[in-house]
Amino acid sequence: MKIIVPIKQVPETGNVKMDEKTGTMIREGVESIINPLDLYAIECALQLKEAHGGSVTVLSMGPPKAEKAIREALSMGCDEGLLLTDKAFAGSDTWATSYVLSEAIKTLGDFNLIVAGVRATDGDTGQVGPETASMLDLPLATFVSKIVAIENGVMTVERLLENGYETIRLPLPCLLTVVKEISSPRLPTLRGKQVARKKEIPVMRKEDLAVEEANLGLKGSPTRVVKIMKPKVTRNGIIVDTKKVGVKQAVDELVSFLESKDFV
Repeated sequence: MKIIVPIKQVPETGNVKMDEKTGTMIREGVESIINPLDLYAIECALQLKEAHGGSVTVLSMGPPKAEKAIREALSMGCDEGLLLTDKAFAGSDTWATSYVLSEAIKTLGDFNLIVAGVRATDGDTGQVGPETASMLDLPLATFVSKIVAIENGVMTVERLLENGYETIRLPLPCLLTVVKEISSPRLPTLRGKQVARKKEIPVMRKEDLAVEEANLGLKGSPTRVVKIMKPKVTRNGIIVDTKKVGVKQAVDELVSFLESKDFV
């Protein structure tokens, strides 16, 4: 099997900062990691390679430092990496990102499967996987929690739903977005790190892809963050110390407060 895994380098959750003027994320000077949910996609792909043979290629669109995320994936056992980086890609929304990813995937030749994380922790939209599938005209299954079987060019998977699970069958090639239940990500090995350090990672820019510049970056993004504001907490709570007033009075005051708000 030839498997492709799109990954994203994201700021650590506690370090997310936004530019209030442009509505885009500030990435410079912020420690970045592989999107945690992409690690499950990588592990899923590696397990499929181990079971069925083949190769796993990771690709990432981002600034030059996203190479670090690709090398980490290689150290886990992925075979090849591809970095998509160009100033023209900066500020891309999910649609523009999917556009670049889909055009890059077309350059990789025939493949059997694309496995992506269900969402990224920075944007949290869950749209890139489905949009990429649409642009590549691929069958799609989202929120996949288990690979049941692969037989005669057909993949059977279980999807996680709000009220249980759904089993569906998809012809290959197809695209899956996977959730945490799919696997438990392995740690990079020392040998894997040595191999990843020496591996050459090709870089593709806008001129290497069959893309229209009008569809790239911030100007090619149909969705915009038009306003950013920090919510203000204006709670005027009442603190009742049961040690001072006793439990009965504290309960009475709680009931009175709830009645004043029409909660009871």
